[in-house]
Amino acid sequence: MTSLPTILLVDDEEHSLASMRMALEDDFECLTALDADQAMRLMEENYVHAIFCDHRMPGKTGVEFLGEVRTKWPETVRIIVTGYTETNDMISAINDAGIYQILTKPWHPDQLMMAAKNAAQLFQLSRDHDRMSLEMRFLGRTAVEKVNSQRKALRAGLGFENVIRSPNSPLNPMIDLARQYASFDVPVLIHGEAGTGKAQLARAIHYTSLRSDHAFQELNCVGLSDDMLMAELLGAKRGALPGAPVNRIGLLQKADRGTLFLNGVEALSPRMQMLLMRVATEGTFTPLGGHEAQTTNARLLTGAHGDLARAVEEGTFREDLYYALATTELAVPPLRARLEDLPVLAQHRLFELGATHNKPVNGLSDLAIEFLSNYAWPGNLREFDNELARMLIAAQDVLLGPELISRHILQADPSLNPTSEQGDAEILSGEGTLRERVERIEMRILRETLTRLKWNKSRAAAELGLSRVGLRAKLDRYGIQQPGKLNIEQEED
Repeated sequence: MTSLPTILLVDDEEHSLASMRMALEDDFECLTALDADQAMRLMEENYVHAIFCDHRMPGKTGVEFLGEVRTKWPETVRIIVTGYTETNDMISAINDAGIYQILTKPWHPDQLMMAAKNAAQLFQLSRDHDRMSLEMRFLGRTAVEKVNSQRKALRAGLGFENVIRSPNSPLNPMIDLARQYASFDVPVLIHGEAGTGKAQLARAIHYTSLRSDHAFQELNCVGLSDDMLMAELLGAKRGALPGAPVNRIGLLQKADRGTLFLNGVEALSPRMQMLLMRVATEGTFTPLGGHEAQTTNARLLTGAHGDLARAVEEGTFREDLYYALATTELAVPPLRARLEDLPVLAQHRLFELGATHNKPVNGLSDLAIEFLSNYAWPGNLREFDNELARMLIAAQDVLLGPELISRHILQADPSLNPTSEQGDAEILSGEGTLRERVERIEMRILRETLTRLKWNKSRAAAELGLSRVGLRAKLDRYGIQQPGKLNIEQEED
């Protein structure tokens, strides 16, 4: 059952107290006191919502008493009941004691009841306001802590920790250098072959920098026309682009105070190089259809698929722009130069693919890793991811074996260093006798076929148009043996 609001009635005349109590006791819990000292004791012992206090009493006046109440219990609503209406006394009551209302004697019971209900409601509203203010302060701190926690998690998830590599990876010296560059607000040129992870590195630099609370924007310039690039970078005023009735915000504006990563800058036309030079040196640009220059405080990170310094020597890239973009440089090695990372990369990527496609997977067999490590990966991480995805789709077991690997990868010659990138064309046009070059290709075909068919020699011989004896002779001639089956004849059904 909900308790009634508590009202303290203070008057030196007992009949006045009895009258007020009679008018209010049905709706309120009423406490009575004949003087200020008795009233103060009741205040200390009870939770009082409102006070109705006579002004002129022996000892402390009502205003003096309510002034003390205001200091100790400011939330309690204070009402003066007086038979005197001197202006100076009323002003003093309002200013000194923070009086909510003044009731004059004689009062009407309905008037007293209305004043009491309003006071109780005001007290509750004040308490609710204090509680909500406290909760808002708490929620505000909680929200800030939550945002900071999310930012920390975001930085951890998108920072250098997200660049998957082995403990002794060839990437480590480059990552250490990138960490240093991240904390300095200077342009960084990241160059390396397509698919080596330049965009991921740029993102890690941003989320480790002081700009991490602001936007990271990226754009691959390769294959885009000048008009498309200008629209993406500069934005456009209303009506400047066909079918665009509203203003379009460009990446330079979106990345303001953040980071803009432009990949494939070697493909920029002279016109776009001049535009980028203005952005890099002055921080200004003009939207399409606009007439006034705008400024951007975006940090420029750029990526190049080739040697940009050579492009400068050949005259296809502006020298001043090159130096504006390459205050610091990072060289990202291709996958074939970091094969130590391949097992870790494969495990991480396979688990991600398995979760995406809801397919259980435990990883790659040692033999599968060996075959993948014999390949040069000209498409780098993109080609590697595609191969793993194809293997996972075709897999019937949680451990992926070499029979799932694409044929051209299985045919890679393990005697060759993948960094040499010696493929069929190089073998056909390279040195050596005809027989030596043919034998090298034949060895690849034999190894690929047997691996794909899980070393079922009957099926392999049938597919290659050989007899069992002929296949065995070629395997003996080239020294090709099934891994884990040294000098033991493999039996097939």
